[in-house]
Amino acid sequence: MPGQMRRVLWLVLFLANSKEMLAQGRKKKPVSAAMFENCTGCVMCSEDNGCVSCQQRLFLLIWRDGIRQYGACVHACPLGYYGQRSMEVNRCMKCRSPSCESCFSKDFCMKCQERFYLHKGKCLNTCPPDTMAWQSSRECQENCEAAPWSNWSPCTNQGRMCGRKWGSEIRVRETLRSGKDEAALCPVLSESRNCRLKRHCPGEKNENMRRNKKERQERRRKKLIDAFKVA
Repeated sequence: MPGQMRRVLWLVLFLANSKEMLAQGRKKKPVSAAMFENCTGCVMCSEDNGCVSCQQRLFLLIWRDGIRQYGACVHACPLGYYGQRSMEVNRCMKCRSPSCESCFSKDFCMKCQERFYLHKGKCLNTCPPDTMAWQSSRECQENCEAAPWSNWSPCTNQGRMCGRKWGSEIRVRETLRSGKDEAALCPVLSESRNCRLKRHCPGEKNENMRRNKKERQERRRKKLIDAFKVA
């Protein structure tokens, strides 16, 4: 009887254990399938860590979640990473600077996050001396390089160089760079100042004298004609 009881007890424990193992197996299947659904483009894929290697031209992106590490194959690396190609595996490598949004290599940034300015591959809070913060591109642009000033232009007023009391003259200089943005950084590319003009143009005085003499003669002639009519 005791031997029979032991056999019954063993059978009950065996069935219970088998049922538990079957339940665990059923639970594992969906998890395993879900993991392999994220293995698109993978050559090798782990149930616990995702992609281990990728198909050609794809990049292997690895990130951490707590103490666990996961991998995925992507066509383009996300923000904060850059693509590094090699004969063995193409990887998404993280930019060194946390303020860098996209980089060409680990230490050379190409675009900074919103509160920073890009200068020679680095992300800075403020632009260094001799540079200007360019808001549209969030870059530190070097100050304008301009050629020397030209000579002052002739003094003119509405295109005339005489016959007025005051006129203006201007001088200009050119930027040594051809880009519109660089030219816009130059603070002054032209300037003007007031200048005195000759009150009378050359020959104008003699011309006025002749005109006045002719007008006087005309007035005398009219007076003589009027006097003759009255007589």
